[in-house]
Amino acid sequence: MSATPQERLEPHALQETDLAMGTAQLPGRDVLERDALRALNVRTNRHGLLHFAGHLTAIAATGLLVYLAHVHWLLLIPAMILHGFSIVTLFAPMHECVHRTPFRSKWLNRGVGWIAGFGAFINSDYYYRYHHWHHRFTQDPDNDPELAIPKPHTVAEYVLRISGIPYWYGKVKDMLTVSLGRVSHLPFLPAHGRRAVIRSMRIQAALYLLIVLSSMLLQTPVLLIYWLLPLFLGQPLLRSITIAEHTHCSENANGLTNTRTTLTSWPVRFFMWNMPYHAEHHLYPSIPFHALPRAHNHIRERILHLDNGYVAVNRAIVSKLTQTAD
Repeated sequence: MSATPQERLEPHALQETDLAMGTAQLPGRDVLERDALRALNVRTNRHGLLHFAGHLTAIAATGLLVYLAHVHWLLLIPAMILHGFSIVTLFAPMHECVHRTPFRSKWLNRGVGWIAGFGAFINSDYYYRYHHWHHRFTQDPDNDPELAIPKPHTVAEYVLRISGIPYWYGKVKDMLTVSLGRVSHLPFLPAHGRRAVIRSMRIQAALYLLIVLSSMLLQTPVLLIYWLLPLFLGQPLLRSITIAEHTHCSENANGLTNTRTTLTSWPVRFFMWNMPYHAEHHLYPSIPFHALPRAHNHIRERILHLDNGYVAVNRAIVSKLTQTAD
């Protein structure tokens, strides 16, 4: 179905997302012709709303599995892991929304991004600043905020990373630090954006506290069983996906070599909102999630790190770490 004129980006807005991140002139971006990029850059509300509704439906369905399995411990843990994965991957729509690409509407991008981030224990306003810096300085050891926690150099460090423990420590630390207004040390957070981020983080922290206190007063395990425990159990699966994005890729600015695309199954692509097409996303962050498979068809022959499946990628990472240790 062709897009309506209102759904298409105006020519001057074609590179809006790229310009905002400072990524428009990064090397590797010459693989797509301007006309092809213009066609891929069409944004609609329809794609995002349908996908988000599907994601929420999956969360409800896996929650039902947890409810049905609660009397059988052997079934409860797998059900919780599946439910947890459906929740932690709310990171994916939040991530897309900070790029302002899944919806044509700005308020939908802001609103859905904040709600999705809340469910995944991430503040979308803070992540907006953090993630744009990551795109601008991908794989730059001195400036990429994702490298503030060094990549694993041993198998033990890899296991710790996959466990999600550093992730939860970092999220709690960020929430406390930013809520207290201690942000002057963050290079990706400009002075003019600090007040809004601090306010957003404080609201999110207050809501979490309210939910926890309400759960304690009502003496109900619902919060623990259907949200917190699944979040912890599902996080290692998400870590095994995100660690594949740049690990053992080139440490330079070229999006064709510093980012990995992982070819994976439809369920993973669905929950991750096509983020496994990660090299395509880094080269052209203005392309909406639903157009990334088409972008992949255009440029797959030029991508250096193109791998089949996250199990294989993680095995390769562990194998290389083992060889390094030897």
